[in-house]
Amino acid sequence: MTDRVYEMLKADIITCVLEPGQQIVQSQLVEKYQAGLTPVREAAQRLVQEGFISPVPRLGYIVSPVTVSDVHEIYELRLIAECAAARLAAIRAPSATIEEVCRKADFTYVHNDRWSYSEFLAVNAAFHVLIASASGNQRLVDLVSRTLDELTRVFHLGLDVRDSAEEMRAEHLALAAALHDHNAGMAEEIMRAQIERSQTRVLDALMRRSSPLVTDQFQQSIVISG
Repeated sequence: MTDRVYEMLKADIITCVLEPGQQIVQSQLVEKYQAGLTPVREAAQRLVQEGFISPVPRLGYIVSPVTVSDVHEIYELRLIAECAAARLAAIRAPSATIEEVCRKADFTYVHNDRWSYSEFLAVNAAFHVLIASASGNQRLVDLVSRTLDELTRVFHLGLDVRDSAEEMRAEHLALAAALHDHNAGMAEEIMRAQIERSQTRVLDALMRRSSPLVTDQFQQSIVISG
């Protein structure tokens, strides 16, 4: 029962059914997941240890907020790791791996369908990890995988901003074509542009949502850049 509650609660956090910054209490979780207090408490403690929620004395828990600083740092890491992975994959990847990338590049999602989002993001993560694997550098694979896991929540927020399904599908197909042609420069350029557009979508999503998601730092960045 604890495992079941843990999986359901974690899924609700990752897919933003429980939004970043939202307060939750144990009695609500007991009712929502039709479970006893002990499994709920044990599942919540596991998620506290993993950083998904934080305990609030006498009130329950709060879903860990997503800050603009988090987004900037994680996307900065994506640019470093995944652009390098794309360049190396174009140079090093064997034909069989390139063909697999091309076969798996054509996927999309349905806007405003959260189940579709979850399916899409799982396939998207596997696609990007496959490209990292094609680089031949296992440390890059591990880094890309961890980074994408950390971004799952904000990816869900970004997909809500506007319907970018065809744009993202085209990006993946273009990236696969560049890898197929062993064009390292083009592969790196497409990967960079894709990551930067993704970051813009996520920051747009944060701006549209109320505190504590939108920080003073982000408001200041709007004034400075505008």
